[in-house]
Amino acid sequence: MASKVAPSLLSSRSWVSRPATGIPRVLGAASAGAPKSSVPNVAKHVAANINGAYLSSKTTFTAPSSIAGQKRFYASPVKQVDYDADVAVPPSDQEAYRLRNTDDIAHRNFAYFMIGTYSFIGAAAAKNIVTDYLVHFAASADVLALAKVEVDMASIPEGKNVIIKWRGKPVFIRHRTADEIAEANSVSLSELRDPETDADRTKKPEWLVMLGVCTHLGCVPIGEAGEYGGWFCPCHGSHYDISGRIRKGPAPLNLEIPAYEFNESDGKIVIG
Repeated sequence: MASKVAPSLLSSRSWVSRPATGIPRVLGAASAGAPKSSVPNVAKHVAANINGAYLSSKTTFTAPSSIAGQKRFYASPVKQVDYDADVAVPPSDQEAYRLRNTDDIAHRNFAYFMIGTYSFIGAAAAKNIVTDYLVHFAASADVLALAKVEVDMASIPEGKNVIIKWRGKPVFIRHRTADEIAEANSVSLSELRDPETDADRTKKPEWLVMLGVCTHLGCVPIGEAGEYGGWFCPCHGSHYDISGRIRKGPAPLNLEIPAYEFNESDGKIVIG
């Protein structure tokens, strides 16, 4: 039985098929009513369009192995989008509602408020992180307690040494006699490996304050010993004079002078 196609579809439909020979054929309105023997025996998908709009599915012509019958299938065309009624475009009544109930100034103020709030929260968090980081690397309370050491000058008799601990290092404090001061000043700088006058190493001639660490390998010298009556390092044989200047041995430099000051009102030496 011959298939029937609505006249409205025949007037606007253009069918393109690919026969077995591979040569395209155009089936127009006139060929729709052709006898069955003239319809190609194909089982291929065919692209169809109506007025330039592609169909939602492909149209297929099939025919069985015998010529007893024929089936034709066609699909409805794709629905054209009506942009006036599309949900992406607000209708006029929705646009009017938005204009009546939307305050651009209020929206802008709210945006500024949120930006300011989050900026303040971020700045506070960054400040806390930096503060915690600095506190973590700050000196502990026991280190700060040893940052300065006070020594009572009245407790050191003239001609004697005192050794104290400051920041984990020994400090030599000597209350020198007038003869020792004269001896230190009588030394020529040309005789010294590390030239330095006695006045450059003391704030008061009678008080000598220096670190008790040998400048060779960090040993602790012995006081009132050596060939020059000052300090002697028995580890490698370095000799220092009464001003703590290197005179003999492998040490390259004089004993180091730390930062210190005199507290005259309390009669103390403040080291550090």
